[in-house]
Amino acid sequence: MVDRVVSAEDVERTITAFTKLDKRGDRKAMNKLAMRLQKEQPHLLQFAAQVRNDHGDATGEAAVFYATLVWSMFDRDPAGTLPRLSNKNIIDAESVVGGELAKIADLGEKEPYDRVSPALAANQPHIYAKLRELLEEDVREKAMTRETCEIIIKPTQVVIEAFDADAAGRRRGEKQGTIVVGEKVGRNDVCPCGSGKKYKKCHGA
Repeated sequence: MVDRVVSAEDVERTITAFTKLDKRGDRKAMNKLAMRLQKEQPHLLQFAAQVRNDHGDATGEAAVFYATLVWSMFDRDPAGTLPRLSNKNIIDAESVVGGELAKIADLGEKEPYDRVSPALAANQPHIYAKLRELLEEDVREKAMTRETCEIIIKPTQVVIEAFDADAAGRRRGEKQGTIVVGEKVGRNDVCPCGSGKKYKKCHGA
């Protein structure tokens, strides 16, 4: 296994960047970030957006925001573009998180932002520490209801687990890359992006 813990510095740099975007109200930059997330992590975005369908706009927006925040924290790794999470990556992560949370006898008695798995938090301690801090602040300052926090805390942990599993080599996502303009690729050739799929099933779709 590879130790790929997101550093406290990268976590703070991500928070600083998001705070600046929010204060400036930079819609162009926010839209650019959203478009990149849609392009690079469509399954992740669909997973977070499902919360909107199940629990309404406010809760759905919170789920998407925290999923985007986690993605951005992992994305600060200089090694390159993060692998694309598949539905299987996310389903497997849900199973892992659900299993770990089930081991906590008094889970329902804890504050919603404390309903996390210690075992999983140990894999990405800086992300989990910041997550707890942000959610506690949101609930305390009434920027988020306790009910919303209760709903999004688990799917946010699923996103962390999915990216951590790839970073540690437990469950790999799909490798992403760029296509060179003018590159001659047959429909049945392997896609040059590095995904391992045939071109017709990847960037040629």
